Amino acid sequence: MAEAKTKSAVTIRDLQTFEDLKQMDEVEREVWGLSDIDTTPLTLVIATKEAGSIWVGAFDGTKLVGFAFGFLGLENGRLIVHSHMLAVREPYRNSHLGYNLKLAQRERVLAIRVDDGRTDSRTNDPRITDTRISEMTWTFDPLQSRNAHLNFTKLGVVSENYKVDLYGPETSSVLHRNGTDRLWVTWPLSSRRVSDRLQGKDNRAEVLDALSTLTPLIHFNGDGKPARTDLAAALNRQRIAIEIPSDIVEVERKDPALAWEWRLQTRWAFTEALNAGFSVAEFCRTVRGQQGPGVYLLEKAKVEDYVPEMKRKPVNGR
Repeated sequence: MAEAKTKSAVTIRDLQTFEDLKQMDEVEREVWGLSDIDTTPLTLVIATKEAGSIWVGAFDGTKLVGFAFGFLGLENGRLIVHSHMLAVREPYRNSHLGYNLKLAQRERVLAIRVDDGRTDSRTNDPRITDTRISEMTWTFDPLQSRNAHLNFTKLGVVSENYKVDLYGPETSSVLHRNGTDRLWVTWPLSSRRVSDRLQGKDNRAEVLDALSTLTPLIHFNGDGKPARTDLAAALNRQRIAIEIPSDIVEVERKDPALAWEWRLQTRWAFTEALNAGFSVAEFCRTVRGQQGPGVYLLEKAKVEDYVPEMKRKPVNGR
């Protein structure tokens, strides 16, 4: 297998030319193993780029080795950028390219200024507006421990929305054979929480301390299978823990039935907890040794209760 590439060997820049955009198809197919029916048409790639969507690429020389794609969206009446895809070729996955592509997306989103098109009635000049996009969203498979670590621990996302089979029961990708359940996460770009995470401030000790007092709602039994604890007791607490395997891809390879059991049990736990008013706040990787499970920490609160910057301003001063 090829050696992992270092950050210094790769340049991150916008996808600009037709040749840049054309390479995206090859990377998408390689990373997800998609058939033609599930790949993004090149015409759509070009159209979204021309319409202002964010296409950021990681290049080793002229070769595209990873990319991130985000587009403008509306969530509860607010402008956001939704990051639909992020892909990194396998030899480059241990060089923090996924993290750096997210930072590049963040930089570009924070630079966006929205002009509402209104003019000053006294001077007939365009008004100076400073409307900014303060949040990004995306989805990921909550059984993927590595992605959960990147999203919650390193980037500082939060979540209060679990989507069952978002892309259908499966797609042509070998990575989508265990259902396509997703956590819909929000990245509050300018919040103190995110700033702290990007500066490398580690809250692992605090999370481990909180987890030490909890019996997880879903946990490993003695045979490596998911087991439930009492739901009513969990919902009466201020915090809930949910364990997942450290490597669900390996579980899927060795025992697809066990992987599906983990899907069903964690689906139940997340949906019950979120419907009861909990939010997903943190993730801690390998809490019982190198091969131990990862654990989500859920708080009985809305995300804006512990990310104050996400509180919505009242409309018309009310």
